[in-house]
Amino acid sequence: MGRASGVSRRSDVDPFIVMDVMERARAAEAAGRSIIHMEVGQPGTPAPQAARDGLTRAMAEGPLGYTVALGLPELRARIARLYAEWYGVDLNPERVVVTAGSSAAFLLAFTALFDAGDRVGLGLPGYPSYRQILKALSLEAVGFETTPENRFQPVAGDLPPDLAGLIVASPSNPTGTMLDRDAMADLIGACHARGCAFVSDEIYHGVQYGARAVSALEISDDVYVINSFSKYFSMTGWRIGWMVVPEAHIRTLERLAQNMFICAPHASQIAALHAMDAEDELRANLDVYAANRRLMLDRLPGAGFDRIAPPDGAFYVYADISGLTDDSLAFAGEVLDGAGVAVTPGLDFDPGRGGGTLRFSYARATADIAEGLDRLTDWMGRR
Repeated sequence: MGRASGVSRRSDVDPFIVMDVMERARAAEAAGRSIIHMEVGQPGTPAPQAARDGLTRAMAEGPLGYTVALGLPELRARIARLYAEWYGVDLNPERVVVTAGSSAAFLLAFTALFDAGDRVGLGLPGYPSYRQILKALSLEAVGFETTPENRFQPVAGDLPPDLAGLIVASPSNPTGTMLDRDAMADLIGACHARGCAFVSDEIYHGVQYGARAVSALEISDDVYVINSFSKYFSMTGWRIGWMVVPEAHIRTLERLAQNMFICAPHASQIAALHAMDAEDELRANLDVYAANRRLMLDRLPGAGFDRIAPPDGAFYVYADISGLTDDSLAFAGEVLDGAGVAVTPGLDFDPGRGGGTLRFSYARATADIAEGLDRLTDWMGRR
C-alpha cells in the first residue's frame, strides 16, 4: 500500500534543539529584547578579509559556475598542505574531497561506508545531527554513554558489539575535550581489529588552548577525516568543508558527490582558498576565544554553574546542572526569558542524561560574553 500523502519513517528525525533555541532568541530580539547568544556554535567574526577580497577579485574576473565534483584542484592541494603544516602528514591531494560544509561530508561518508541497517556507534554526549543523519539514511545510530572520568570521550572498552562504524570528535561538541595520540590510536586500533570503519570529526581543529589536536591521519590512512571552514576559519554561512578518504575510495566519493551535490559552491571554494593564508587574523580570533574561555571558567561558578570541566578546544563549556533541574529544556527557556541569555539544553547532545546539562558557547565577542555572565549572575542570584 502506497503512502502518497505521507512521509517516510526515516524522515522522522528529531529537531536540532539549538536551532529552535536560536529561533526563539531571534523572535525575542524582533520583539525588542536584548539577547546575548551563548546557544549557537558560531564565531562572531566574519570570514577573513583575505577570503572576502579574493572572492571580490574572482567575481570581477568572470562568472562562477560548476567546479569539478571533488573541488577546485588548487583548494584540494592547499588543504593537503595544511596537513603537512599542522600535523607533519604528507597527504596526497587526490584524497581531499571538498564539500558543502561538514554536513555534506557526513552524508557522503555515511553513504559510502554503510548499508541500510548497519549499526554506527557514537559517544554520548555528542553532536546530535550524527544520530539524525544516520536515521535519515536508514542506519542505526548506536549511542553509548561516555564518562566524566574519560572526559566524555569514548574508550575502546566502551564500544558496543557489531558496529559497522564509529564516529569520534576531538575536540568534541559539546564538551570541548580532546583525545591524545595514545587514546586516538587505541580507538582506531580497536575499530580496525573489528573491521569497523573509523570516522574522525575534526571540525574544531585549530581552536585549542594547550596541546594541539591530534588528527586520525597521523595514525592511519584507513580512516575518514571530516573538517570544515566553519569554526577556525570563521566561515559558517559559506557552507564549505572537506573530507579526507582512503585512496581506494576516491572514485566512489567522486561518483556520489557528482550525483548528490554536483559540487560545493564555487564562490565559497575561492573564499576558502584565500582564508587559508589569513593566519594572523585567524590567530587573533583564537586569542578572543582564549580570553572568553578564561572569563567563562572564572565566572560561571560564581553564577551557580560550578560543575564544569575545562575544555581543551572548541568554544563550549558543558555544565552539569542536575542540582538545579532535571529539565534542561525548560531551564534554558527560563534563562532566556529571565536573563536574556540564550543557552543550549543538553538534551540535544545526550537524550538520556541531557536533562541535567547545559552547553554554553563562548564564540562571540568578549564584551558579549562578559555581559552574558553579568546577566546570568544577576538572574541566578534572584532566582
